[in-house]
Amino acid sequence: MQKPVPHNGQGQGGGNRGTGSALTISTASEQRELSGPEKAAVMMLALGERFGAPVWKLLDEIEIKQLSNAMSKLGPITPTMLDDLLVEFVTKVSSSGALMGNYDTTERLLLSVLPAEKVNAIMDEIRGPAGRNMWEKLSNVQEVVLANYLKNEYPQTVAVVLSKINSDHAARVLSKLPDEFALEVVNRMLKMESVQKDILDKVEQTLRIEFMSNLTNTQRRDAHELMAEIFNSFDRNTEAKFIAALEEHNRDAADRIKALMFTFDDLGKLDAGAIQTLLRGVEKDKLAMALKGAKEGVRDFFFANMSARASAMLKEDMEAMGAVRLRDVDDAQAALINLAKDLAAKGEIMISKNKGEDELVM
Repeated sequence: MQKPVPHNGQGQGGGNRGTGSALTISTASEQRELSGPEKAAVMMLALGERFGAPVWKLLDEIEIKQLSNAMSKLGPITPTMLDDLLVEFVTKVSSSGALMGNYDTTERLLLSVLPAEKVNAIMDEIRGPAGRNMWEKLSNVQEVVLANYLKNEYPQTVAVVLSKINSDHAARVLSKLPDEFALEVVNRMLKMESVQKDILDKVEQTLRIEFMSNLTNTQRRDAHELMAEIFNSFDRNTEAKFIAALEEHNRDAADRIKALMFTFDDLGKLDAGAIQTLLRGVEKDKLAMALKGAKEGVRDFFFANMSARASAMLKEDMEAMGAVRLRDVDDAQAALINLAKDLAAKGEIMISKNKGEDELVM
């Protein structure tokens, strides 16, 4: 690529590119290499207000100022530059090794711009299961995994750990421990008095260093799965744009991402029990809006799993809506997809890409 060309921040030419962005169209001669902050600025402009707002909320004051400064001095961006940047972003995130095992690099980068305490909090959230502190994180670790670790510890240590996590999770972990060992732990818990803070801190530190760090190394997510979740959050126009751009440069990655995405059409593959559970939890106006823009086969599937009276009323509601905005349909369909995922996470339904598969798609 060419070296950066000095500019005064004034755009040449007119018109905007993308949805809600303020990117200035310019001539091919103004192609130039973008710095890191400039790339971030272009991405935020391209995302616009709707999709960029959640990202802005995650930035601190210093980051906002740095990004705003780069944005104000950005100058003209050609359509080709924007397309190249979008492809670069998707390709890097989707490539098989780009984000795998990159926690150290991420931490070093964050330490260059953020206080150490904030970086530690961010990295803890990235590395470990969800939770505000160590005990909440442990409550989200699969019971078999936690039990396999604890069975090699002293019974007193295990008693302390199980007394700090959720009681229902502690019960499941106890059931996975060897019988004699589990009984010893129970006896220790019955006799245990208040634990001194320094002992508790030492146990927590040991768990953080020895267990959570090792757990992270075995639970790193495939980058294509992460990208599929991001694509699922796009509206259909943005999704189509990214998929088309990626297909031109990396067909394999695009195919893998599409295979992992859980779309509204996939709701038509739920079994009868699952769709009934979903219908009980969805708001009727959202269902009507979602089906308004659905394929005929998906509509028929929903209607077939409703009573004749309920389906007739829903059809009347849909007809009464008249023409609706595509964005409203996308939002309603996204709400149903998220509800299905929440129900699957709770174990109330099973969702899959293809009928007959046992694998949960999350």
